[in-house]
Amino acid sequence: MSRRHAITTGCVLVITALTLAPTPAIAQGRAANAPAAPGSWKPPAGMIEALQRDLHLTKEQAQTRLVNETRLTAVEADLRGKLGERFAGSWFVGTVAQRLVVATTSEADIPQIVATGARAEIVTRSLSDLDAIREQVDSTLAARESTGAVRYIDVRTNKVVVLSKEAAVATDVLENSGADPVAVRVEPSDETPRLLDDLVGGSAYYIGTTERCSIGFSVTRSPQNGFVSAGHCGKKGDTTSGFNRLPQGVFQGSVFPGSDYAWVSVNANWTPTPTVNNGTGNTVPVTGSRPAIEGASVCRSGSTTGWHCGTIQQRDTSVTYPQGTVYGLVRTDVCAEPGDSGGSFISVDQAQGVTSGGSGNCLKGGVTYFQPVNEILTAYGLALTTAGSTPPGTSPCSGYPKTATGQLNNGQSAYQPNNRYYQTAAPGLQSACLDSADSVDFDLFLQKWSGTSWATVATSDSPGSHERINYTGTRGYYRYRVTSASGSGSYTLRYKTS
Repeated sequence: MSRRHAITTGCVLVITALTLAPTPAIAQGRAANAPAAPGSWKPPAGMIEALQRDLHLTKEQAQTRLVNETRLTAVEADLRGKLGERFAGSWFVGTVAQRLVVATTSEADIPQIVATGARAEIVTRSLSDLDAIREQVDSTLAARESTGAVRYIDVRTNKVVVLSKEAAVATDVLENSGADPVAVRVEPSDETPRLLDDLVGGSAYYIGTTERCSIGFSVTRSPQNGFVSAGHCGKKGDTTSGFNRLPQGVFQGSVFPGSDYAWVSVNANWTPTPTVNNGTGNTVPVTGSRPAIEGASVCRSGSTTGWHCGTIQQRDTSVTYPQGTVYGLVRTDVCAEPGDSGGSFISVDQAQGVTSGGSGNCLKGGVTYFQPVNEILTAYGLALTTAGSTPPGTSPCSGYPKTATGQLNNGQSAYQPNNRYYQTAAPGLQSACLDSADSVDFDLFLQKWSGTSWATVATSDSPGSHERINYTGTRGYYRYRVTSASGSGSYTLRYKTS
């Protein structure tokens, strides 16, 4: 049977005297769970109102939730890297995402998880173990739409879950396949995922003369501009027209089934912008594509139903549509309807993916799946258009009073400023921009001294060579870590402090 228990601690304020550069110690657990100056942080336009409507929150609860998610995501990224193959998943709990839970297969990891303020859960199977089990289940059920149309990894129970209209049949089939009955749970469900394209007129973009889908995110593959969308919306070579029915672009690549993604190049009449329509006449900025944690809030924009929000339920989901099976989708409780396919999923200001399909509607509610955007960017060598992006040949970083420079070889890291740190005397915004050559992939991390160690509190790790961080936090000691994910070369870090 699965071995599982949770470990957490209360808040303890620790004060110590340090030699050389004195750095006051704070309770990292407390810092990880208290709102980070919500009054000084402004969320993207329209997101608070949508979260109030769709998650039934007060305005204060919605804003606090977004602050918590933004801060704790950086904590989770740091722990995920440290735990490695022992990592078994993570998720938010609480109305305002006030607690981060991190699962591991080793009790030895409990101290470093608890030290960040997160709750530790000890489980039997790692995330890589669960992924292998899901692949086995997929190979057994992918061709059986009614027997198990949806399969996903549920990190909260450390199992692979099958949703089936014929639960008894699915159970028998899995038992005969040799799947571990302890690791796999079959749940009765009437969920019938369908693709969300449409054959009626409307806005967004059209394929041919009648089929309509929704734009995902603006991208470039220098010097060509374009956007990403769902693969089932069109095949390579199909032409598109915009919401105004004027010529727009051509599908340069498309994958469906297996995955569900595509990218469309556009002509000179269409200008890419780092924004998502929020359904109120305004837009939400896109600043990166960091994947959100399970339980995080996420909002979707589509040409049929507009702007709706919910939470991320599970990742690594396999869905069998009547047209074929798609693997690696993310399952959400956001509603959607035909015509929303290809539209944007965004968490705070981070691009998450493009709408694939789902069940239900926005009158009664439903379940919607999205294709992660980073897989699309990697597959086609695309650069996501983000707020602060600049034309080729110009620096994306300006308006920062402080500068640090350095050189990295492939896989190396460096700390700035000058392999040391800086101190802030009051709460406020820590902001930085990393500029490096287009041929490399350098990432940027902001770390804060906890009293005993450096904890990563903000991350910018897009596939490109330019990174940007904006983090609102408490006073204390901070430093930047610059890491080469790929390539060697010089970099310039410009930053400003509160």
